[in-house]
Amino acid sequence: MTETEKMFAGELYNPFCEGMPEARRRAHELCQRYNALPESDEEGREAILRELMPDHGEGVYLQGPIQFDFGTHISMGDRSYANFNFCVLDENRVIIGEDVFIGPNCSILTPIHPLRHEDRNVFRDPETGASVNLEFSAPVVIGRNCWIGGSVTILPGVTIGEGCVIGAGAVVTKDVPAYSLAFGNPCRVVRAITEEDLLSAREGAVR
Repeated sequence: MTETEKMFAGELYNPFCEGMPEARRRAHELCQRYNALPESDEEGREAILRELMPDHGEGVYLQGPIQFDFGTHISMGDRSYANFNFCVLDENRVIIGEDVFIGPNCSILTPIHPLRHEDRNVFRDPETGASVNLEFSAPVVIGRNCWIGGSVTILPGVTIGEGCVIGAGAVVTKDVPAYSLAFGNPCRVVRAITEEDLLSAREGAVR
C-alpha cells in the first residue's frame, strides 16, 4: 500500500513523500494566483480553478481569498459558493454537494495528528535522511442545500446531511443528520428544520 493510498484509507501515513510536498506547493501557489486576481477577471479565475480544483460543477463561485492544501481532493457541486477566507486542508476527500453556501472564515480540516509529541513531531529517517511526519486523515462530506455559517470549523470524518444549517462559530466534531439546525462548540443539533420554517408558512406572509 502506498503512502497516498494509506492517506485516503485513514491509515497512518507520511505526508512528506510520493510527491505530496510538491503537490501542496503547487496548490498553494495556485491559490496565491487566484487570490491576486480581481473579481472582474472571471475567465482568469475560472482557468486557475479548473487547474486547482478540477472537480467543481457549473456556477461554483469562490469569493477568495482561498487556501487549499491540494485542491484536487475537493469536489464541489453546481451553484455552490464560499465567501471570504475559505480554508480546506484536503489531505483526504472533501465532498461538497450542490447549492451549498459557505460563510466567511470557514475551515474544513481532514488531517488528524497524534496526541503525543513523540509521534507528532517531524523526524529524519535514519536510512534516507528524509523528513518524516506521521498523521491520519478522514474525509468530510457536506450534503446539498446546506448553509454553513461564518467562522464554522468542520473537523475530520464529519458528514453533514443535506438541508442542514450550521450556525456561525460552530465547531463540528460529529455527524449532523439531514435537515437539522445545529450550532455551538462543540456543535450540537438543536432541532429539525421542517416545512414550518418556510417563509411562506410564517404568519402574515404574502401568499
